[in-house]
Amino acid sequence: MDLGLAGKVVLVVGGSGLIGRATARTLIAEAATVVLAARGGDRLERAAAELGTTSVAFDARDADAVAAGVAAVVAQHGRLDAAVVTAAPSASTLDATRDRDPAQILEALDGKALGFLRVAEAVAPHLHAAGAGRIVGVSGQNARLTASVTGAVRNQVLITIAKILADAHAGTGTTVNVVNPGPVREAAAHGRPGTAEPGDSSPEEVAAAIVFLLSRQAAAISGEQIALGHRLRGVQG
Repeated sequence: MDLGLAGKVVLVVGGSGLIGRATARTLIAEAATVVLAARGGDRLERAAAELGTTSVAFDARDADAVAAGVAAVVAQHGRLDAAVVTAAPSASTLDATRDRDPAQILEALDGKALGFLRVAEAVAPHLHAAGAGRIVGVSGQNARLTASVTGAVRNQVLITIAKILADAHAGTGTTVNVVNPGPVREAAAHGRPGTAEPGDSSPEEVAAAIVFLLSRQAAAISGEQIALGHRLRGVQG
């Protein structure tokens, strides 16, 4: 199957993380031009060097920085066809003792759901100009769990934003979708998930789903959220 990604310019936000690097690697194998984005530092530079691609540093929590970063990508490459947003502090960094603390919830929302929104808004005009733009956000199956207010809210709000944007961009050729992984591990077990326990995925498996959603073959898919690693046992919606 030809995914039609050769020559496409794709911005991968959170590109120095596990999922971001795996997504970039898969895109490069499809002959896409990839630009990694993250807050900067040695980790971003190492990821770009490892993959043989370019990078741009910005913090998705800063709208002006996002706009400047996107503008720099377009200035360098002359176009932008797609964006993947996997930037967010790891769930392991959330303080369980502050789970219902409004300050932590707002901070988590800003770092994940609103970061996605800022990137999506900044790239949209360029994707429309490209004619067949793609936006994919990475949320998580915590959106379906009630174990953590902070974790559920930041993931569910991202999903809701993506659906609203998909509706807003309908008819423009730009699609907006979300993937919801469970635990992401280098060696995914693919065992039987338990109640309120989603299955594992490897970074490469998450990347494969993302890259398909970026492809021309996924033109009819928009406003969807796709569970990866096996949907939570006992949950249909």
